[in-house]
Amino acid sequence: MDGVTAAFRRLRRQRQAAFIPFLVGGHPSLSATRSLVLALEDAGADIIELGIPFSDPLADGPVIQAASTHALARGATPRKVLDLVSALRRRVRVPLVALSYWNPVAQFGGHHAAHAGEPFLRAAHDAGLAGLVVPDLAVEASAPFRAAAARHHIATVFLAAPTSSPQRLRTITRCSQGFIYYVSVTGTTGMRRALPPELLHGVRQLKLVTTKPVCVGFGISTPQQARAVGRVADGVIIGSALVRCVEAGAPGASARRVGRLAAAFKRALA
Repeated sequence: MDGVTAAFRRLRRQRQAAFIPFLVGGHPSLSATRSLVLALEDAGADIIELGIPFSDPLADGPVIQAASTHALARGATPRKVLDLVSALRRRVRVPLVALSYWNPVAQFGGHHAAHAGEPFLRAAHDAGLAGLVVPDLAVEASAPFRAAAARHHIATVFLAAPTSSPQRLRTITRCSQGFIYYVSVTGTTGMRRALPPELLHGVRQLKLVTTKPVCVGFGISTPQQARAVGRVADGVIIGSALVRCVEAGAPGASARRVGRLAAAFKRALA
C-alpha cells in the first residue's frame, strides 16, 4: 500500500500520470509472465497490475477472457500467481497490484467467504502485493474485506463508472485506497478506436470530490489516447492492447514486443 502511495506522490511532483500496464498472470505461461513484468518495469511502468485468471471474468472483453482461459488451461491458479508475485518482488522495484474476482479470493485455500478473504490477503501480504482490485465486490458490502486488507497493508481499489450516481461515487472515493479505478466506458474491457467524448469530463467531475488519485482503464488502446487521458487523470491503465501484443508474434520475442509497446505508452505520458 505504501508503495502505491509513494508512486503517486512522486509522479504528482513530476506532473506526470502513472503508467499502469496490466497482464494476465500465467498468460502465456507463468515463466513468460515473469519476463513480461520485468520488461514492463524496464519500459518505465510505475505500477504493474496482474490479473488472477478466472473462468467467468464478467468485466473483461474477449482479449482478456481468452488470455484467462489460456492461463487456466496452462495450470495458473491464485496460489501460483501469488508465488510469482513473491518471486518478482526480489527483482521488481515498482508496486505490484492484482486484479481478482471475488470467488478466487473467497475460496482461496478452500476457505469459505465468511472469512472475508483473510487467507488470500495473508498470502498476498506475504507475497508482497501492494493492492487488490476486485471488480465484483460491491463497495456497500466491502467493510469486512477492507478492514482485513488494511490489517495486511493491502490497498483495496474500487471501480467507479460513468453510470455511478453522485452518492455512490462519494462512497467509492471514501472507501477506495491507493487509487480509484475509473472505467472509461459502459461495457467490458477491450481495445477501442475512440474513447467516449464525455470521458474527460467524467474524470474532472470525479476529481472535484476526491484528492485520491484517479486512474482510467478500459478501452485505452493507443499512446495518443493515453496522452489525452493522462492530461486529466492521475494514471492510465493499459490492458487489452498489451495482452494482444503478447500473442502478436513469436512467443520467444513477446517480452521485447511488449516492452517496445509499453515504452511508447510511457513516452506518451511523460
